[in-house]
Amino acid sequence: MRKKLVILSAIFLLFTGSIPTAAASNVDLGVSIGSEGIRGFYLAVSNYYRVPEREVVVVRERGIHYDELPVAFFIATRAHVAPGVIVDLRLGGMSWWDISVRYGIGPEVYYVPTAVVVKNPPYGKAYGHYKKHPREQWNRIVLQDADIVNMVNLRYVSEHYNVPTERVMKMREQGKDFVTIDRTAEKEMKGKNRYKMDEGKYAKKGKKESKDDRKKGKSKEVYSDDHGSGKDKSKNKDWKNEQDKGGKGKGKNKDKD
Repeated sequence: MRKKLVILSAIFLLFTGSIPTAAASNVDLGVSIGSEGIRGFYLAVSNYYRVPEREVVVVRERGIHYDELPVAFFIATRAHVAPGVIVDLRLGGMSWWDISVRYGIGPEVYYVPTAVVVKNPPYGKAYGHYKKHPREQWNRIVLQDADIVNMVNLRYVSEHYNVPTERVMKMREQGKDFVTIDRTAEKEMKGKNRYKMDEGKYAKKGKKESKDDRKKGKSKEVYSDDHGSGKDKSKNKDWKNEQDKGGKGKGKNKDKD
C-alpha cells in the first residue's frame, strides 16, 4: 500500500511540475504575436545575420530566449565562430558579458550612436556608462546582460528596418518585447516603402508624358475660354506663324515694286 502511495505521489508531482513549464512557454511566445509573427522574426534575424532560418530556429529550440537570439548571432559573427559555440557557453552558465570578454569583444562594440540624449530606462544606464567615461576609457565599462540584449537589438532593428534609434527605444520603454518591436518596425517600413513607390510611380508617369510631348514637337496643353470650352493652343500658334509668314512675304513684294 505504501509503495502504491509513493508511486501515485511521484505521478502527481510529475504532472503538477509540468504545468508551470507549459505556462512559461506560452508567456515566452510573446502572447499576442502568434506563430506567423514568430516566423517573421526568425526570417528577419536570419536575413540580417546572413544565416539559414533553420539555424535561428535551432538556437531558439535549444533554450535561448527570443530577445537574446540576435545577441547569440551578433557575438558569433564578431568572434568568428559558429553560433552553436556561443550557445553552448551561454547554456553552460556564462553571462553575455563573460562570453564577450572571452572573445575580446569590448564595450565599444555594443555602443549604438543616437541623435537623442538617453536618460530613461532601460537604455539610460548603458548610455550613462558611455557618457561618464571618455572614449579611450570605455574598456573600463562592464555591461550587464540586460544592457547587451537591449543594445544589440537596438542596432539590429534600427539598421535592418532603417528606423530611428529613438523610435526603437520608445517602444522598449513602453515594455514591448523585441519580437513585437521587430514586427512593428517591419510594418512601418513597408508602409513607408509603399508610399515612396506610389510617389515614384506618379512622378515617372508625368515624366513619360513630357517626353512624348517633346517627341511630337507640340504641346498638349489645353486651356479653357470664358465659356469653359477647351481649345488647343498649338492650333492658334500655327495660325499665328502662317500670318507672320504671309506678312513678311507681302513686305518683300512691296520692296520689289
